[in-house]
Amino acid sequence: MHDQLRQSHLIGLQDALVKTETVEQFLREVATLAAPIADDGLSCAMALPSQGRRVAAAACTGQAAAELDDLQAVEGDGPGLRAARRGEMVRIDDVGHHDRWRRFARRALAAGIRSSLSVPLTAEGRPAGALSLYARRPHAFGPEATRNAQWFASQASGALTLALRMASCSDLNEQLRSSMASRAIIDQALGVIMVTDRCPHDRALAKLKRASQNTNVKIRDLAARIVTDASGQAPQPPRPFEEE
Repeated sequence: MHDQLRQSHLIGLQDALVKTETVEQFLREVATLAAPIADDGLSCAMALPSQGRRVAAAACTGQAAAELDDLQAVEGDGPGLRAARRGEMVRIDDVGHHDRWRRFARRALAAGIRSSLSVPLTAEGRPAGALSLYARRPHAFGPEATRNAQWFASQASGALTLALRMASCSDLNEQLRSSMASRAIIDQALGVIMVTDRCPHDRALAKLKRASQNTNVKIRDLAARIVTDASGQAPQPPRPFEEE
């Protein structure tokens, strides 16, 4: 892989980080960038294992790759998952003479795939997924293609680490917003109970908790009903800080 193409891949990874909003979208961009690495590369896929077993996110650039990815998810094993879990490269030079994953080999042959290369992706030094490349001819992944795939995987791993961190921050922000909204609704309901029953805050909270347990309704949902009954309108969540 010459320097100009490597530079293009680096720019593509940077753009993927900036322009995508989810890990799945990021994976799709990376998969698209990686597909031409093989001489007659057909497609590629990426998968992130959740707790080492189930596939949490995947992106494919072609139907054949999608079918092989789905099969591995169902079987719970395959070259891509092996690379993702163990952090080791897995190369199949000719699926027509491959015995380890026989169903994978049969499905690959039926889809016109003759060879594959799966390289691990890491995040913060730990296995985090795999990049799988597929080709229509056997022995498509020689030394040069393998080196190129490994180089790309190392660059993609750094970008993947950032993508996962951003996704984690986004999830945390969403949880905080949800928590703030729940607290605001509960506080409104407590105000209604305090006025209606002429009781202090602690007694109002005890009544709300007891009613939640007796009716088997979540406190937030019960609080929303109380506010709606009292005001005639559904409770409004707090406005984000940036809208103040």
